[in-house]
Amino acid sequence: MKFNATLRSVQGTSASRRLRHAGRVPAIVYGGTEQPVSIELDHNEIYHALRKETFHASILDMQLGDKSQQVLLRAVQWHPYKPQVLHVDFQRVDATHAITTKVPLHFVNGEISPAVKLGGAIISHVLTELEVTCLPANLPAAIEVDLGKLIAGESVHLADITLPKGVTFVAHGDATNPALATALVKGGAAAAAAADDEGEAAGDEAPAAE
Repeated sequence: MKFNATLRSVQGTSASRRLRHAGRVPAIVYGGTEQPVSIELDHNEIYHALRKETFHASILDMQLGDKSQQVLLRAVQWHPYKPQVLHVDFQRVDATHAITTKVPLHFVNGEISPAVKLGGAIISHVLTELEVTCLPANLPAAIEVDLGKLIAGESVHLADITLPKGVTFVAHGDATNPALATALVKGGAAAAAAADDEGEAAGDEAPAAE
């Protein structure tokens, strides 16, 4: 995806406030061998771009003057209650160096899985994105998770899917094979909770041993 940027010569809180009043968004691009550069963006353009999933998990082409640079979206600051973008951070991308970023998960075939069609289960998406590392050229816009064979009461784990070529999952702690989705049997969790509550109540009412 492409977007346009302009060099920002004036910085500071007051300057940023004036930019926002003029329909512009202060931003910064950093990384690589170059120094960080302050830029500004058109608010309407960046606002609509940020509503697209691919803008958050793709290598972006930033047109800065007559030069195009490849960057990755790193952070967005939103107004606490207005639909307004306050600041955006981008990181330069080097085609020869691996990047680490989060990629959205796309769940498919859940409605035709045995869990739903035969077991009447509700599929819960435990994770909605995965943190991965790869070369920029190998970065997928999304990772597909096929739920077509999911059985009621079971889960789909990372080991059950095939990551795109050149893409490696970034594990944190012991989470080397996290659950991605699980098929919850309707009433199962509620029944278990009720049974636990009844057991605790019975224990409270039981006479103490002498």
